[in-house]
Amino acid sequence: MPRTFAPAPGWSPDGHRITAPLTYSRGSDKTWVYGGLRLRDGVEVTLCAPSRNSEGWIRLLDRIARANPRGPSQVVADNLSSHTSVAVRGWLARHRRIRQVFIPRSACWLNMAEGWWRLLRRAAFAGQTFADAAEIASAVQTATAQLNTRATPWVWGRPPPPTRTLRRRFVYLL
Repeated sequence: MPRTFAPAPGWSPDGHRITAPLTYSRGSDKTWVYGGLRLRDGVEVTLCAPSRNSEGWIRLLDRIARANPRGPSQVVADNLSSHTSVAVRGWLARHRRIRQVFIPRSACWLNMAEGWWRLLRRAAFAGQTFADAAEIASAVQTATAQLNTRATPWVWGRPPPPTRTLRRRFVYLL
């Protein structure tokens, strides 16, 4: 049915939404945040890199290895191709005590670090506006240091209810 009234503001006479030119830009400068969570004490290791590739992942693995100098370490990772590249496999072959364990596809909720990412995003990015990647890296570094000062062990699931000692009363009927 033809329209007998004027179009609403923001719409063209032929019924299409008017698009305004953008007055802002994200720019070409961006950064990726890599991070790892040590479950036994809740300490995090983070770094920022200009792209999400094997080089950034290996830099994170190096930091994890330095943060845990002795004993075996298992790194729970998602299934990105940069986590299984030839360069990463070569690095892991040279660092035998670091082992990657992959979560199943489409099951990121199994990775306990996902809860920590929520805390980091809130501490580093909530309500912030950044001019460049260096400011983002600074915010991540500051938030990581603050979160590490109050780190506590991470436990999967809810804590068990407190144990109660049940006293049984025996009634003897005679």
